[in-house]
Amino acid sequence: MGLTTAMYTGLSGLNANQTRIETIGHNIANVNTTAYKGSRTMFQTQFAELLSAGTPPSSTSGGTNPLEVGHGVVVGTTQRLFSGGSLETTGLAGDLAVEGAGYFVVQDASGRTFYTRDGSFSLNSANQLVTADGHRLQGYAADSTFAVVPGQLQGVTIPLGQLSIARATEDAQLDGNLSAAEAVATQGSTHTSQAFVNGGATAADANTALTDLRSASDSATPLFAAGDVLTLSGATKGGRAVTTQQFTVGTTGNTLGDLAAWLQTALGIQADATLAGTPGVTIENGALVVRSNAGVPNAFDLDSGSLTSSNAASAVPVQFTQSAAAVGEGVFTSFTVYDSLGNPVGVNATFALEQKADTGPVWRYFLEAADPTAPTRNLGTGTITFDSRGNFLSATGNQIGLDRSGSGAASPLTITLDFASLNGLSTQASDVVLAEQDGYPPGSLINYAIGSDGTVSGIFSNGQSRTLGQVVLATFANEAGLVAERDNLFSVAPNSGAATVLAPGTLGAGTIRGGALEMSNVDLSREFIGLVTSSTAFQANSRVISVTSEMLDQLLLALR
Repeated sequence: MGLTTAMYTGLSGLNANQTRIETIGHNIANVNTTAYKGSRTMFQTQFAELLSAGTPPSSTSGGTNPLEVGHGVVVGTTQRLFSGGSLETTGLAGDLAVEGAGYFVVQDASGRTFYTRDGSFSLNSANQLVTADGHRLQGYAADSTFAVVPGQLQGVTIPLGQLSIARATEDAQLDGNLSAAEAVATQGSTHTSQAFVNGGATAADANTALTDLRSASDSATPLFAAGDVLTLSGATKGGRAVTTQQFTVGTTGNTLGDLAAWLQTALGIQADATLAGTPGVTIENGALVVRSNAGVPNAFDLDSGSLTSSNAASAVPVQFTQSAAAVGEGVFTSFTVYDSLGNPVGVNATFALEQKADTGPVWRYFLEAADPTAPTRNLGTGTITFDSRGNFLSATGNQIGLDRSGSGAASPLTITLDFASLNGLSTQASDVVLAEQDGYPPGSLINYAIGSDGTVSGIFSNGQSRTLGQVVLATFANEAGLVAERDNLFSVAPNSGAATVLAPGTLGAGTIRGGALEMSNVDLSREFIGLVTSSTAFQANSRVISVTSEMLDQLLLALR
């Protein structure tokens, strides 16, 4: 009976070490499996046969200990080791690794939820992040304002090439210096045409019909006929070319006053009685008088060929000559803003020194739409005041509205100009630039990145970045209680506790490393040592069986 028991004891050792070798083999087979968690087999002694419970000490005896005979070993448990594996950098946007506690939440086609540390995700044809087996990564979505909405989990979607954004400019900040050393702008340039008369040889005025308009030097020949096209070309403003524009007699206007108003708009003159130099286009003594806004940057260069006609009989109907030069320096700049559809809108800004007060210099700026076909060309004027140390104090007229009628965009485009970064020191020259503005043109989603907190950031072709959602992590009170499924998945089991879904980096959840994968945590050197000890133990237990078999053989021979 005792020898037979010894054989079964050896057999229990064979079975236990065989199980351990199976565990080691499984670990080694998965040494390159992404985020694999190695296991170890834990042995326990099998029940022992109690032959004697022992005796207590007495006056004549020191007592005896229990007498037990063991009956081998059993596998107590196969324990999974949840220590983190090393991280391998891949550079792929869809590869994610968890640093610390937590599991990615994924869902299969039937809606069943699983958990995994394997973060090798990629985009499917529906632009959803999925595992290699098509399980959809779960997270929080973002609303129309690109703010993450915690709560209901759903598949993380990244609509590459499908999502576009644009934003209208609301604020524009200008930077630079307006030099107090500049000369005060007291007047603009003045250009005067030849004198005009009507058919009655009377000096022309604003009501004189263009078809009845004649030069005073040739009162017998009308200068225009209905349908004639007048072209403004070759003119400059502050040395910058004025965009070519046209006026059609009888369509654009009918009178000399209409021509004067068109010319004032075409040249971008801001006419206001309060402005220095009385700028504008007026009719004086039958002649057109063009006065620019004050300062050299606003001055015009108009010659005898600046305004031509399609009428061959009077190809150059209006001949300008300069009668006064502009006085005062300044600076010109232009910048681009964007409407609600992302269309670029150019704005021209001219600055001229208005006065050198004892309390500090005051500059005046003039704004106009760069597009001469804009419904409203002149965008307004205002002042910028500095203190006696050149520090910005205040600005007027710094909120402008650009008429976007006919563009499909919201109109007007209202923009607030911020001049606070300007200074008024006496530098060698003035220089003003657009520092920044908060609008941007249309852009399509071209790439994405996932941050340590799980935030999915979309990168657009216009350089903007917006939040598209957030990847979440699930933690468990006892992760050792999870059931390992195939394909690197785990599922909830009775002893794991329910999943607690958290944003990465909160309440004990780990963080996410984008562009990296967690490697297997199997230690090959330890596994090889385990192979040696397990195979040795297996051989030793088989030896117990063989020795016991030999003893039984000897016993049988003795009984013959």
